[in-house]
Amino acid sequence: MAVTYQTDGVRMPSIKRRETTAWIKRVAGTYGKQTGEIAYIFCSDDRIIEVNRQYLNHDYYTDIITFDYTEGNVIAGDIFISLDTVRSNSEEFGTRYDDELHRTIIHGILHLCGIDDKGPGQRAVMEQAEDKALAMLAGTTPQTPRP
Repeated sequence: MAVTYQTDGVRMPSIKRRETTAWIKRVAGTYGKQTGEIAYIFCSDDRIIEVNRQYLNHDYYTDIITFDYTEGNVIAGDIFISLDTVRSNSEEFGTRYDDELHRTIIHGILHLCGIDDKGPGQRAVMEQAEDKALAMLAGTTPQTPRP
């Protein structure tokens, strides 16, 4: 089972793929999940709004769209990440770009593990899960907390 990293109209972000994949597997394991086929597609705002309109009938920009193909305890999915919006969020929240990118990368995995962020109180639960996962990212400097 593989975690893959692809681009659609943007340059590949400078992430350590092996380290990131190992981290994703560790985080999934804390939820009793194994990783199956997970594809990250890094793209632009133009591409993510196109995906949002075509598949979700949403007419707005977002940092991430997760298509969930999980079966049982094996998480799988396609995860589109707009690097434009990650950069905007980094500026808005006063965080480092790399920290915001890692937060977004793991956000998709947490969705695949069953954590939602749309209902009352769920956003706080997601942010706690993101912070816990970011603390597990070995070999990096402390993450910039979001305000």
